[in-house]
Amino acid sequence: MPETNRKGLLILNTGDGKGKTTAALGTILRAWGRGMRPCVIQFMKAETGQWGEVKAARKLEIEWHSLGDGFTWTSKDMDETIAKARHAWTVAQEKISSNNYDLILLDEFTYPLQFGWLDTTEVLEWLKEYKPTQLHIIITGRGAPTELMARADLVTEMLLIKHPYDQGINAQPGIEF
Repeated sequence: MPETNRKGLLILNTGDGKGKTTAALGTILRAWGRGMRPCVIQFMKAETGQWGEVKAARKLEIEWHSLGDGFTWTSKDMDETIAKARHAWTVAQEKISSNNYDLILLDEFTYPLQFGWLDTTEVLEWLKEYKPTQLHIIITGRGAPTELMARADLVTEMLLIKHPYDQGINAQPGIEF
């Protein structure tokens, strides 16, 4: 493929089904295996999380930032939750504009946009101006704003058909976390 046809993609994994982050992490792993420089920034997942993917990333020396305090339905202080999401966006802006990465995952980034903690139009305009041409960005989360879907180069909607939670089966290590 000629270089003129290469472009850093804006990829969006959204929808109510399971697998948005899992699919994005598969792409992170693929990029790492190709010698690319990936970075993961988690907007909602707690800084203290020790999920399987965090442990694997450490072993692979993939840069990883969990900057949230958990999902909003478990927040004890919404002001702090919002501040953490805005701080995560500041970190993301630094990483994106640094030109030190080939792929950056903004995990659960749709939530700060959906909840109005960050302005979608401002975020998209910032990306248009400051995202390096060859940098790929993956954004995950439910309820992606329509402006984000319109701007993305690739949009995948995960559709919930059936989930173990509905059968009373709790989240399991290695599958959900």
